[in-house]
Amino acid sequence: MSLAGKRILLVISGGIAAYKSLDLIRRLRERGAAVRPVMTAGAREFVTPLAVGALAAGHVYTDLFSREDEQDVGHIRLARDCDLIVVAPATADLMAKMANGLADDLASTVLLATDRPVLAAPAMNPKMWAHPATRRNVAALRADGISFVGPNAGEMAEGGEAGLGRMAEPLEIAAAAEALLAGGDRPLAGRTAVVTSGPTHEPIDPVRYIANRSSGRQGHAIAAALAKLGAQVTLVSGPVTLADPPGVTVVKVERAEEMLEAVLARLPADIAVMVAAVADWRVAAANAEKIKKRPGEAPPPLLLAENPDILKTVGHHAGRPKVVVGFAAETQDVEENGRAKLERKGADLIVANDVSPETGIMGGTRNSVKLITAAGVEAWPDLSKEEVAERLAGWIAGRFSRQP
Repeated sequence: MSLAGKRILLVISGGIAAYKSLDLIRRLRERGAAVRPVMTAGAREFVTPLAVGALAAGHVYTDLFSREDEQDVGHIRLARDCDLIVVAPATADLMAKMANGLADDLASTVLLATDRPVLAAPAMNPKMWAHPATRRNVAALRADGISFVGPNAGEMAEGGEAGLGRMAEPLEIAAAAEALLAGGDRPLAGRTAVVTSGPTHEPIDPVRYIANRSSGRQGHAIAAALAKLGAQVTLVSGPVTLADPPGVTVVKVERAEEMLEAVLARLPADIAVMVAAVADWRVAAANAEKIKKRPGEAPPPLLLAENPDILKTVGHHAGRPKVVVGFAAETQDVEENGRAKLERKGADLIVANDVSPETGIMGGTRNSVKLITAAGVEAWPDLSKEEVAERLAGWIAGRFSRQP
């Protein structure tokens, strides 16, 4: 029984997915966990405390001002007397409270008072999940260390509505709880990883440079996600305006040649994820002084030289990592170009995406990717770059679990 002896506080909030919490209780208990339920007022509109208590085989907590439960400051006891808090479903309202430190009922007060790990299973309409306010709240919660499982894509309870917002299935949530409590969900503990991120700046003169629109968000998110799974991560970052990810060693560079040097200095490694949008060309001989604009004269020609191919170098290196992942930012023929890149560069996986200006992906906060391996192509739905990072880190961890 994988959760034997573990104490799980299950917070059930008010959404139609609350009915799944009944099965979740059963799934957690059959794995050996003791489940103590907390229900919001909204949750009690969908499922009854009687049903929840019967399945949990214990008392259901509902009231912050219960004379019986609060005689020993019960909300603090609930917040601390557990190994893990699972919030399922985690509605937009409850996540907004969590992100902003509100505590106006028992559930939100417990979540504010806890020092235990928290696993949230969001469930809401796709428009609510995609709303900028929800995205800000999710980003804040991730930064605070909250773990997430789901949401999944599919049909909603309301007719004619489909998309990303369905609560993860109880078996998925139970598996995520197991992973969190099994050494803190660190399947990559002991592994080393090198990740590249952001653009490169190739100087023309002391003032001007060749660059691209990459923000570095995807690479930074992947570095953070790998570190969260226990890997020892070095992030080689081009010029970005992002904060360094927690728990990651950051090496800052400007030019492609500097990035290659920094990456090779970190080999051998177990994992290489080459996300940076490296400039394909540089000025063969950058001017030492600013090139002056002279009226009536044409600009001086720029002689370009090809930059090193960092992914290909790593993919064919003597100290090649066990898992090599590359990114293919394309504006046409995404799958065809991605497949060609997979073979040419010696990668195990190419994460390909369409970065045409109308997609808003380059420099944006969301991504829509296709995973290309020798076995085929897997398309992921539109996700935040943090969600892409978490899924990709999970894919990488899965590769190691399948290796002898």
